[in-house]
Amino acid sequence: MKEVRCERCDNIIGMGCACPPDGSVQKADPEGRPVRQEWRRFPGNAILIKQNGKAHVPGACDHMTEDEVRPPKWGWILEPSPGHWGRISEVCPAIASGGNTRLQATSRCMTCMGTLGG
Repeated sequence: MKEVRCERCDNIIGMGCACPPDGSVQKADPEGRPVRQEWRRFPGNAILIKQNGKAHVPGACDHMTEDEVRPPKWGWILEPSPGHWGRISEVCPAIASGGNTRLQATSRCMTCMGTLGG
C-alpha cells in the first residue's frame, strides 16, 4: 500500500493527518487544544493587513487562519523591508502591495507582538 501525504499538513493520510476531508482548517485537536496552523501562501515575514487597520504576521496569532486572509477584507506585504513590522504606526502605515491594495495598517496585533517579542 502506497503512503499518501496530505497536501496541507504533510502527514500520512490515516497515520497522523487530522485534517478535515472537506478542506476546511482544523482549529482544535481531539482533546480540544488549539492546533497551530501551518501557513502555505504567505511567508513567515509577510505583513497581513486587516480592513480594521491592524497588522498581523502569519502564524503569530491564533484568532485567524490562512483561509480567512482574502480580499477585500485583507491586504498583505509579502516581502516587507527589514524592520518594517516595528515601524508600523499612524506616522508610518504599512500599505498593502497585494490582496486589497487600498488597505493600510497603522497598528500591530498585540497577540502577534507578544509572540514575536515586540
